[in-house]
Amino acid sequence: MRAEAVAENALSVELIRQHLSTSTVGRPLVLYDAVPSTNTVLRDLARAGTAEGMTVLAESQTAARGRGGKPWFSPPGVNLYASVLLRPAIAPGAAAVFSFVSSLALTDAIRELGIAPAIKWPNDVLVKRRKVAGTLAEVAIAGDRLEHVILGVGVNVNVELEALRAGLGAAAQHATSLREALGRPVERNALAAAFLNYLDEWLITYRDQGAPALLRAWRDLEIVTGRRVQVREDGAGFEGRALGVGPEGYLEVEDARGRIHRIVAGDVRLLE
Repeated sequence: MRAEAVAENALSVELIRQHLSTSTVGRPLVLYDAVPSTNTVLRDLARAGTAEGMTVLAESQTAARGRGGKPWFSPPGVNLYASVLLRPAIAPGAAAVFSFVSSLALTDAIRELGIAPAIKWPNDVLVKRRKVAGTLAEVAIAGDRLEHVILGVGVNVNVELEALRAGLGAAAQHATSLREALGRPVERNALAAAFLNYLDEWLITYRDQGAPALLRAWRDLEIVTGRRVQVREDGAGFEGRALGVGPEGYLEVEDARGRIHRIVAGDVRLLE
């Protein structure tokens, strides 16, 4: 993307706030030019006692990681990298539901652009079966108490396919951006505000209706259940059919011998 186009579409706290209608999320909101990762910055702020709702955005990340510690491609000035701090008064074992919240908010924000997104377990948001975003829920626990949850998201907004190929190599065949899907650039400030607004709404839904309401909505968007998949977990792999996602966020997969596996942290690839 041309340098002048990037400058015209720069993130702005002031512009994002103009679109915010949240009660908690994004209040306060800070924006950095470059950070190791927005999760890292927010983790330090959380330990220092910053309040729930604090949101960190960055124009670029130099050491971002996704699920399983995989590097997250974070070129400057074209995408959305954000982390939001939550301090729910719940037991640590109940925190898994937050892995659903950010992907629900992202799909709502993307749908506003006129695109039909889907979710691939556990944290990938897809457009036309290619990844446009990932989410990561980071939990801090002290004893039997949940201290905080950090929801991190990375969205390929205006990055071009050529840059994805250069940054991701062979993995770029499974990725795309919102710009490529729409055929035009996306206004990142409006997208950031939409994500934060929807996140706030889903958190209110969780507060008022509980985890089952989130899981029902998430299941309506996920595309893994019922399909044949390849699973890799702890260095081993197998193929089977995905049976669905349990209330704690695990994926159940039945292998060729009829054994049921509960996948908590594995990589899953669609085979059909």
